[in-house]
Amino acid sequence: MASYFDGSIPWATIRDMHSDVLSQTDHSITEEGLRASSARVIPSGEVIMASRVGLGKACLLAQDTAINQDIRALIPRKTDKVDRRFCLYWLQSIEEKIIATGSGATVQGIKLPFIKSLPFPDILLEEQKRIVAVLNEAFAALDRARALAEANLADAEELFDRSATRVFASHSDSHPLVKLSEIANLDRGQNPPKTDFIYKPKTGYVRFYQIRDRKTDKHAVYVPDNTKLHKVAPHEILMSAYRHIGEVFRGAEGAFNVALCKISSKSEEHLLNDYLFEIIPTDFVQGELLRHSERSLIPSMSIKHLQTIEIPVPSINRQQAMVTELEGLKVRISKLREACQLRLKDLGDLRQSLLQKAFAGELT
Repeated sequence: MASYFDGSIPWATIRDMHSDVLSQTDHSITEEGLRASSARVIPSGEVIMASRVGLGKACLLAQDTAINQDIRALIPRKTDKVDRRFCLYWLQSIEEKIIATGSGATVQGIKLPFIKSLPFPDILLEEQKRIVAVLNEAFAALDRARALAEANLADAEELFDRSATRVFASHSDSHPLVKLSEIANLDRGQNPPKTDFIYKPKTGYVRFYQIRDRKTDKHAVYVPDNTKLHKVAPHEILMSAYRHIGEVFRGAEGAFNVALCKISSKSEEHLLNDYLFEIIPTDFVQGELLRHSERSLIPSMSIKHLQTIEIPVPSINRQQAMVTELEGLKVRISKLREACQLRLKDLGDLRQSLLQKAFAGELT
């Protein structure tokens, strides 16, 4: 086993496997811990594959690395017969087959006998190297295109954030700054016992919103309706008060937990809820919340601090005009985002197509 100057060995988990080469990990294990565990150290240059969560992901090791039972190493018996990157590309070409074979009630997985049964291509080493060289060149071009598409996507998100802040900042000098406590209702949620949770609608129960529900309804939870719950209506705003601090969503109806904060206008004659919804994710509110919690390991906020934050409050007509401007900008940014995401999907499909051709003998 290799000797490491810091007395520890890199330890790979499935979440570290996000590229073709695993060059560093977030974890390490001491040599003593390694001896007391079932983990194995796999030499650098070998191929590993996820056999449970993230099923089918594969990569090469850039250094000697310990792996746990969720990862399998594919070490050739005849090292002079197999090109390691060819092996990696072969696994990537059959990833869908591997995923389809996975079984398990909660977490899909594959077993060692299945991995051993996979028919490795009977191709001479020189031909393997030729195929790898062709794929390397093609994938390098795809990686450059992907990096450009990802940069464009990031630019689109940043453009909207900058533009939204600019729209509100342009009025901060000419309109009064007002504390949120004076113009908005603010309420932090409450957590009922998890033993009360059910996962299908039922008479006498209400939907219970958590941070994860801001983007999906896949994990919907329902709790018994009672007077202790903190309720939210569809027109009111829910803001993350923990971890994803300052992110907002609307349309919720039910109760919400302590990791969320409900915000709504005290009077729409003076402050539009639409205006409030647009200004919260900007530097005026979210930025201030993040700066106030920057020393915390996980960002969080307090109602007392939120109450003191000041925002510009122009006339109702001007608020509506600003909201309309931002909604138009959202439409344009959304189209740009969709185009970037479609480009990324096309690049992924093209990579998979090249892999399929390579192992069907169609790559020249």
